[in-house]
Amino acid sequence: MTPPKPTASHAPATEPFVHRVQIYYEDTDLSGAVYHANYLRFFERGREHLIGQAQLVALLERGIAFVVYRCELTFRAPATLGDALEIRTTPSRASPYRAVFQQHVYRHGDAQPIVKGVVEMVAVDRAGK
Repeated sequence: MTPPKPTASHAPATEPFVHRVQIYYEDTDLSGAVYHANYLRFFERGREHLIGQAQLVALLERGIAFVVYRCELTFRAPATLGDALEIRTTPSRASPYRAVFQQHVYRHGDAQPIVKGVVEMVAVDRAGK
């Protein structure tokens, strides 16, 4: 498998990419807080919007996909029904085949994140290698 052409340096971006998410009833659990696994979906959307659907399709057509290798989440406060959130994503390249995404969730207008995450992705070919 030929790795994708480098488009970013090994250093993290200076400004995070911001993807906004509105919290709906379907996102919450019985307690009224966002169900913990939904933050992984929000992170995925943030990465997809950062990279762009056209770029992802082009990579898939070349037989290259990205899979989650490792993820870590730290929950500091719950998001609830009606909250407007910002998923702030800062990518860095760990190697030609691996990218690390620092992804933090903020309530719109807040200075401190309510969830902090790190998602490490690896490039694989059609055989998953």
